Amino acid sequence: MSEILSLAPQNVWKHFYSLTQIPRPSGHMEKVTDFLIRFGKELGLESLVDDAGNVIIRKPATPGMENRKGVIFQAHMDMVPQKNNDTVHDFEKDPIEAYVDGDWVKAKGTTLGADNGLGVAAIMAVLESKDLKHGPLEALITKDEETGMYGAFGLKPGTLNGEILLNLDSEDEGELYIGCAGGMDVTATMEYKEVAPEESDIAVKVTLKGLRGGHSGLEINQGRANANKLLVRFLREAVASYEARLASWEGGNMRNAIPREAHAVVTIPAENEEELLGLVKYCEDLFNEEYATIETPISFKAERVELPAGEVPEEIQDNLIDAIFACQNGVMRMIPTVPDTVETSSNLAIVEIGGGKAAIKILARSSSDSMKECLTTSLESCFSMAGMKVEMTGGYSGWQPNVDSPILHAMKESYQQQFGTEPAVKVIHAGLECGIIGAIIPGLDMISFGPTLRSPHSPDERAYIPTVQKFYDFLVATLEKTPLKEG
Repeated sequence: MSEILSLAPQNVWKHFYSLTQIPRPSGHMEKVTDFLIRFGKELGLESLVDDAGNVIIRKPATPGMENRKGVIFQAHMDMVPQKNNDTVHDFEKDPIEAYVDGDWVKAKGTTLGADNGLGVAAIMAVLESKDLKHGPLEALITKDEETGMYGAFGLKPGTLNGEILLNLDSEDEGELYIGCAGGMDVTATMEYKEVAPEESDIAVKVTLKGLRGGHSGLEINQGRANANKLLVRFLREAVASYEARLASWEGGNMRNAIPREAHAVVTIPAENEEELLGLVKYCEDLFNEEYATIETPISFKAERVELPAGEVPEEIQDNLIDAIFACQNGVMRMIPTVPDTVETSSNLAIVEIGGGKAAIKILARSSSDSMKECLTTSLESCFSMAGMKVEMTGGYSGWQPNVDSPILHAMKESYQQQFGTEPAVKVIHAGLECGIIGAIIPGLDMISFGPTLRSPHSPDERAYIPTVQKFYDFLVATLEKTPLKEG
């Protein structure tokens, strides 16, 4: 605690530490909402929760700044709950154990919540400050961004008054984002009647773990292994060569996180056990060889378990395995005009098979609406051929860049004056809330920026300490240089 509270800028890190002590996994916003409303009211500021569960706090302009355009600070209050397999942690009850490791702040065995806790902490520091110069401010701290951007989708027109939106939810200091990918949740489901395994068969549970995982947008281009895609390679060979039958499969737990772990239970004739164990060892060695420069050692192990009461019928099993094997995963296309930026990708995020039900959950992303439609149609075709019902939900368009943005020009000039270099201006392959909010409040001038984070959505998440001071100084300077109201 004392290490983190002594970091600069202290007014940001103290609020971030407070947020680490409040459980706030997506879907459980009660405690953090109460905390933020109490914070605003104790400062004497107008503080409210809208119908969607978003927290809104308003701070009047400082003297002499009343003629500036109103600024909306925007961040999200929830965090992705991911932990290592051997970490004991209840995200609904336990605080995050953050610590300093050299130039980085990390968490012990869990996600850190710097995504987007540092953005919220910076907003709190500005709201609390009595010596900053700024025009009218509104803080919009949204609910459940990580699971479906529900707070942003639920925002009603007329709720906010500002003309400029500063989204504090990107992860590379020195970069200004002026556009982002849109997304679509693809869900394939089916029900089946289980069949009993052969009484003479044995059951084996295989567990794949140790993968890095990560953000399914920002890190989808890094070639990281997807636990579901590795496991299906083993299962297809086990079925084809060793008479294995699938009883259950669980892999991944969030659409926007590359799955780090997966396990399955298969039944096999007892005389094939040794050969199946040999296949497990072969796959473990193969996966580690293929991903030697990308992943830390991948663990793939097998153990005998009790014979299950039911398993997937053979034809359905084969169709499911074929569809998962064929499913598009990873980068589909780069932006033709910006070759180093991903345009279209998908994440085979969650596989749940067992008990007579199967569900496959995928997050498709693209900054091109036509390519997003192409990708989702491809995924629909893949799973429809397996006899599954496919649904598209939670769709949102990308945020189209405006290179003539007045706040962009002001921020580029301000960054150059402060740090002696120009910021990079980019489009991000992630689902920022800017596109949704911009559609609800047409005409908003929007920029996204933030401090440097690495591996959000995984237990390797970390925040680069030196960039937090730069991020906050730049934020403060931006407020002082906000453009004048027109007219």
